[in-house]
Amino acid sequence: MASEACFLVLGRGLSCTKPRARPPIARLRPSLRVSGKMRNRNLRSALPSSFLIASQQKRQQAKRVPSRQFPLNMDTQSHNNNNSEAKESSVAGISRSGEKTISSDDADSDINREMNVAVLTPEETNIVIENDVRQSHSSIRLEDLISMIRNAEKNILLLNQARIHALKELDKILSEKEALQAEINNLEMKLAETDARIKVAAQEKINVELLERQLEKLKNEMSSRNSVKEGKHGILDHESPLPLELNDLRKENELLKDDIQTLKLKLADISETEEHVSLLGREQSALKASFRELQSQFANAQDDASKLDSLQCECKALSIKVENLQALFDNARQKLDHPSLDLQQYHELQKKVDKLEASMTETNMSKFPSEKFHHFDEILQQKIDILEKRLQESDLEIHSQIEMFQESVREFHHTLTKLKEESEKRSQKSVLENMPWEFWSRLLLIIDGWLLEKKISPSDAKLLREMIWKKDAQVHDAFLASRSKNEHEKVATFLKLTYSRKSPGLHIIHIAAEMAPVAKVGGLGDVVSGLGKALQRKGHLVEIILPKYDCMEYDLITDLKALDVVVESYFDGQMFKNKIWIGTIEGLPVYFIEPHHPAKFFWRGKYYGEHDDFKRFSFFSRAALELLYQAGKKPDIIHCHDWQTAFVVGTKHHFIGIYAAKGFNSARICFTCHNFEYQGTAPASELASCGLNVHHLNRPDRMQDNSAHDKVNPVKGAIVFSNIVTTVSPTYAQEVCTIEGGRGLHETLKSSSKKFVGVLNGIDTDAWNPSTDNYIRVQYSADDLQGKAENKDALRKLLKLSSSKVTQPLVVAKASANTVFLQDQHMEPYGATLCRVNVGCITRLVPQKGVHLIRHAIYRTLELGGQFVLLGSSPVAHIQREFEGIANHFQSHSHVRLLLKYDDALSHLIYAASDMFIIPSMFEPCGLTQMIAMRYGSVPIVRKTGGLNDSVFDVDDNTVPVQYQNGFTFITPNEQGLSNAMERAFQYYIRSPESWQQLVQRDMRLDFSWNSSATQYEELYERSVARARAMTRV
Repeated sequence: MASEACFLVLGRGLSCTKPRARPPIARLRPSLRVSGKMRNRNLRSALPSSFLIASQQKRQQAKRVPSRQFPLNMDTQSHNNNNSEAKESSVAGISRSGEKTISSDDADSDINREMNVAVLTPEETNIVIENDVRQSHSSIRLEDLISMIRNAEKNILLLNQARIHALKELDKILSEKEALQAEINNLEMKLAETDARIKVAAQEKINVELLERQLEKLKNEMSSRNSVKEGKHGILDHESPLPLELNDLRKENELLKDDIQTLKLKLADISETEEHVSLLGREQSALKASFRELQSQFANAQDDASKLDSLQCECKALSIKVENLQALFDNARQKLDHPSLDLQQYHELQKKVDKLEASMTETNMSKFPSEKFHHFDEILQQKIDILEKRLQESDLEIHSQIEMFQESVREFHHTLTKLKEESEKRSQKSVLENMPWEFWSRLLLIIDGWLLEKKISPSDAKLLREMIWKKDAQVHDAFLASRSKNEHEKVATFLKLTYSRKSPGLHIIHIAAEMAPVAKVGGLGDVVSGLGKALQRKGHLVEIILPKYDCMEYDLITDLKALDVVVESYFDGQMFKNKIWIGTIEGLPVYFIEPHHPAKFFWRGKYYGEHDDFKRFSFFSRAALELLYQAGKKPDIIHCHDWQTAFVVGTKHHFIGIYAAKGFNSARICFTCHNFEYQGTAPASELASCGLNVHHLNRPDRMQDNSAHDKVNPVKGAIVFSNIVTTVSPTYAQEVCTIEGGRGLHETLKSSSKKFVGVLNGIDTDAWNPSTDNYIRVQYSADDLQGKAENKDALRKLLKLSSSKVTQPLVVAKASANTVFLQDQHMEPYGATLCRVNVGCITRLVPQKGVHLIRHAIYRTLELGGQFVLLGSSPVAHIQREFEGIANHFQSHSHVRLLLKYDDALSHLIYAASDMFIIPSMFEPCGLTQMIAMRYGSVPIVRKTGGLNDSVFDVDDNTVPVQYQNGFTFITPNEQGLSNAMERAFQYYIRSPESWQQLVQRDMRLDFSWNSSATQYEELYERSVARARAMTRV
């Protein structure tokens, strides 16, 4: 810096104006310095000591004199001394009128000597200096030497002052640069908002150009007709009077105007037809999805019916068996009764025989002839034999009947035992099915923890995962039986259960930077948790991997604990350790990665917005793959979200040889971009930190950014290398394939159109349910809307708004995430009986959300006689300041509240209390707010773009079936378009109360759950996995 400053001052101090008129500065200055020192050294040796002492004293006295600034070219003054001094004084600003200089003759000789030295080589310069010193004993005067020394010292002071001055100028320039950079940032924010308007204007310009072309054609036709008529008039030699010609022209003009009007009507019909066709297409897709869902439900119903029929048949068979057993039992009892009677008769007969024998002995035998007695005895003996035979037969029959009865009793007991076992199995299966997902997720995490801690083998872990996946009762019993045991005994208990089983569904792993409700910034967190739970309910194994932020909601994580294992991952040329934590979130198993890196990547107190976000999330992506690799997981699907985890795709592709050995080669990659506004571009050299080959990936057909070839684009790389690419709504998928919406990736998306699809997001209908919501004052449903009015009154009291008209509607507006307003106007344009509407807005105040339209909605709601509430804040400083000014202006207003913060509990109450919900986005990939608003009976007012166009259909659009008409829409993103939609909504609310109530009930009954979206993702997953398996077989 000092040498540059010296060069600048010397250059400006020369009297010449052209660079070639002056000797080179870099060579002249050292030559002067060397010449002065050599002369001074030689003279010291030649002069007397007394003379040297005197000269030294003079130099000391000269130093005490106040600093006086001399010209820089001390020995190079020309005979035109006055002109040279004037030039030096004007440039450097340092010369004074009373300075002493050397004589002109000496100066001329010095100039010639120094100029000669400047152009000679170093060896020649030394020879000249020595010769000059030998001759200086007789020619040089002491006064000249002292003057030269003083001038040299003062020139040094001047150079130092020039250096200080240059540094001050540099500081001043840097401060001005910072101020300009701040202004540039503000202009860029305004430019972003202006670009959004320009894009819409460009679309309108195309339509205008088409109309102008048609008008030009009509004008040409009109001119041709006029020329024909003029030719006819020329032939008639002006036989027709001028008034008739004018009348004809007027008639032709009227006809042309009619034609133009007709063409305009046709154009309007064509545009309406196109909209109708698009709506029919969407309706067809919705019907197809509904049909597929009905087919699946019908198939399930058939399965249930077949099971029910089999159970009924079994019950009938069992009842028949029981009846048969009862009949057999009755017959056996009857048969047992008959032998007992015969036996009794036999005993009585035996008694009679005994009596007869006794009487015979007592009778005089002489009275009877022997022959008759013998005959009588034979007859009795025959009867006795017959009775004995009958008795034996009866004994045999009784024995057989008893055996049959015992066999029937045994069969009855066996059947009864079987029925009891089946009943117990059914009840146990019902208990297992009703077990919460937290229980099964906890078991999965326990198994994975044992695997990472090397307490069980990967094959055993796989089998146990499959058993847990199928909700096997043995796993449930083993867990309950081992609760009081130590860790070693628990592992032994579970290992006894391992055997070969077949997995019932897919193994899906989501790798993301957010997950609601523990780490949520926007809609990404809702998608990860909502989609994960929906897929889990469909029988798939779903796991989540997140960074372990220090600012997470840890109280919402169940059974959070650290594993006794360390996973190492590569970064910046060395291996870093990562601590692994496990826990469950709303029934989903989640892994948290805590890097042991000196930069403390995820201990910053916030999720995004750091200067090294590229490094933070590339580190996390590499560590997540290492976790899967070291845990021995072989998922079917790895689902990555947004640019923060897009590195997973590139890393897996780059290290495919390493990860293929662990089964990663079969895993299919699904990448979802939730907003193409954010692509995470960075210098290509940053890729090397996580071990990726920059030269291999920084190519136009891979990760190289389309607008800057020295940068890489993680989103582009994920699109290129993924097997499935999705975004969050069908309309947004079409918009991003255009130049305006693609943000530089439209060509990449077009080339990947076969694997690119838009799937409309859903909402968590359990968390957003007005009939069970604990955050609202009164719970309500579509069949009972009384609670909505009570919530409106509760919100007005909470925010200290006017409640003079309790039936007044409340309007809420949305731009993205967290903002709400309540607003009113003193004038009542619709008369004294006007019901005041409550309008609300919950949003993130950024240009994308149409902040200028939100601002307009506040004042327009007041003009229409409503109340307006805004809940939310802005990361953009000048937008935040602007809305703070508006909030201060309406601080004591009875119909307006601006709450510039995020409050989840308050947002629930605002949804429940609002009548209308405004979402005037410039572009909206999906948007969940309109779905939540309709769930709570708040009618949306939206601009037709992105996911808003796929979920909200205008009540005045006759091309849409009535059951799908659910809100108010506008196309042009300006104040007039929004005002027209708001006026229609207010009129509908005021003039048709019954129709409005039906609209509210229809909105609340719409299904915006994740079931439909999860079904579409399930089909995408299964098709991709099936293709991969088919390729493997080939």
